[in-house]
Amino acid sequence: MTDQKQPDILYTIVDEAPQLASASLLPIIQSFASTADVTVGTKDISLAARILSAVPSYLTDEQKQDDHLAELGVLVKTPEANVIKLPNISASVPQLSAAIAELQEKGYAIPDYPTNPETDEEKAVQAAYDAIKGSAVNPVLREGNSDRRAARAVKNYAMKNPHSMGVWESTSKTHVSSMPGNDFYANEKSATITAAQAGAAKIEFVAGNGDVTVLKDGLDIIEGTVVDATFMSAKALRTFIKGEVESAREQGVLFSVHLKATMMKVSDPILFGHFVSVYLEDFLAKHGDKIDFNPNSGIGTLESIIAGNAEMEADLAAALAAQPPMYMVDSDKGITNLHVSSDVIIDASMPAVIRAGGKGWGPDGKAADTKCVIPDNCYASIYDESINYFKETGALDPTTSGTVSNVGLMAQKAEEYGSHPTTFLAPADGEIRYALANGETLHSHTVEGGDIWRSSTAKAAPIADWVQLAISRQKATGAQAIFWLDANRAHDAELIKYVDAILAKEGLADKFVTLAPREATRLTMETIRTGADSIAITGNVLRDYLTDLFPILELGTSAKMLSIVKLMNGGGLFETGAGGSAPKHVQQLQEEGHLRWDSLGEFCALGESLNFLAESNDNAKAAVLGAAVDAATEKLLDTGKSPQRKVGQTDNRDSHYFFALYWAEALAAQTDDAALAAHFAPIAAELTAKQDAILEELGATQGQAADLGGYYRTDAAKTAAVMRPSATFNAIIG
Repeated sequence: MTDQKQPDILYTIVDEAPQLASASLLPIIQSFASTADVTVGTKDISLAARILSAVPSYLTDEQKQDDHLAELGVLVKTPEANVIKLPNISASVPQLSAAIAELQEKGYAIPDYPTNPETDEEKAVQAAYDAIKGSAVNPVLREGNSDRRAARAVKNYAMKNPHSMGVWESTSKTHVSSMPGNDFYANEKSATITAAQAGAAKIEFVAGNGDVTVLKDGLDIIEGTVVDATFMSAKALRTFIKGEVESAREQGVLFSVHLKATMMKVSDPILFGHFVSVYLEDFLAKHGDKIDFNPNSGIGTLESIIAGNAEMEADLAAALAAQPPMYMVDSDKGITNLHVSSDVIIDASMPAVIRAGGKGWGPDGKAADTKCVIPDNCYASIYDESINYFKETGALDPTTSGTVSNVGLMAQKAEEYGSHPTTFLAPADGEIRYALANGETLHSHTVEGGDIWRSSTAKAAPIADWVQLAISRQKATGAQAIFWLDANRAHDAELIKYVDAILAKEGLADKFVTLAPREATRLTMETIRTGADSIAITGNVLRDYLTDLFPILELGTSAKMLSIVKLMNGGGLFETGAGGSAPKHVQQLQEEGHLRWDSLGEFCALGESLNFLAESNDNAKAAVLGAAVDAATEKLLDTGKSPQRKVGQTDNRDSHYFFALYWAEALAAQTDDAALAAHFAPIAAELTAKQDAILEELGATQGQAADLGGYYRTDAAKTAAVMRPSATFNAIIG
């Protein structure tokens, strides 16, 4: 960190559509905030920046990039933290490789991602790049637990202007399929560390001949930590996949797999590879030894490898045609469910199927019932029960439904999303064990070569903080409050001990109920159907899944949620929503000059950040700004000025103009701060008087291809020209 004064608010530079939107919105925020003596700085945590900061020895001094993620990682452990965090790319290997290639084209002499490193240098490069893969950002920044909910203005608007919902039929063949056993759920072991067990632990592989290999050491396990270990059998997985492919054929439904390769960056790409290799078993039996193809990379990579080889292309087409039709990511472009592991992300793909009445898009461009394969049973039940419930009752009515907020345990890399460094592919038949400092083996599993073994932890302090946050939310709302914990799952059983003890101590056990995810799903659906609200109090993964599922059903999108991280040392992290559709938004801007990214999540986070700053820094003007943000957001929704999908309609830049107008109007109209009212009254008047000119200038670029100077690392000047095309507007806000 530098010695200069830390900005009051830090706004993250990220990737794709959210970052393009920032080029338009951030100057507005900085201009308005300055009137309250609030400084808004930036930290670059984009994929490109993280790549460059990981390999500084390959760069010139001018090209070197400070590690802003590490700097933020320090800041979020302090009371001064006030960070607005936009959605960044959780990179798969194909995305990582594409970003590296683009940077190389721009003159950065960085090495390729080494898939099969041989030299020490290649191994070091792979390790540096591996630290960027998957969910590398969130565990660093989330030094607190999650409070996610729909802003009241957003919920009210959604009820008055409901999104489209598919029709559910009781005869729908859509269903979820999971392994009958030998998965992560079935094999999980869990224990809470005692004082005698605390210390430097390690994970070891013991071969059949007794040789011991240390897979991971230096694990500092403190008293009270819940430590899990589990594995999934590769043989059982492949047998299961073969059966489900055949089942999809017999039932006449689309075949799909739903994973989270971006977050579970070690395990889920391997799972994905098993699906690819089973689905293409005949093709790979014939050609696999002729090509350098890793099934983990997907059918898209295979197509590029065999491009121009007529025999292989014909055999691949025949192999795909011989299998049941696949759920498609983009049927127009032939992008299948198995093209790229990061293309089908369970927390986005499953709610989309459920919202659509159980329909997925097939290769013929038509909607059809779908077999949704979710191999592991830890969380599959929430989607299975949702599908079963809607088959019985019909689709949820967004005009009358209640809302589901979430209190999520995620601080200090809690649970599976923090398991990347302790996930391993079993090198051979043998035993993997978790060995403690006192010589005790905490957990052990007999594994076969190729099995996937993982361990994760949840520390005592974050667990206690999570329960207290749940207590605060229930007290503030009086809503139904459910701990989504399965007493029959080893890890959850340990958490239940903590929950029960804290609730008993506080005398609040009667205010909460603890249910396994399937039962919690059913009760929550029944509750919100009546118009009542519910609080889902969950672990890390369910936090992620449910804060997509319920918002997509209630609001039509998960990008419109308040996402507040109560940092454990007193600071605040304000997240702006999901970014799963960002790539398509960028493509449309590049081709058609229209950006449909909705910055509503940014508006909501900004209001919360200003309100937090007002309280933490005793800045009354910031409170006035924050209240005006909320008023502007509500008016933006009520007047229908959010971005639309097509060229010629309102887009992101237009929406930012209206947000600035309504923000200025709200500040001019308020009576809490006369100086701010006097400052913004002429700005609001000028923005109104020159509206036609501003909208004409903003709209002049629509319908034209946009040159951003890159994808993963855009050119700042070109991006500004595209995203700030109105000289009139720019001059008014300063």
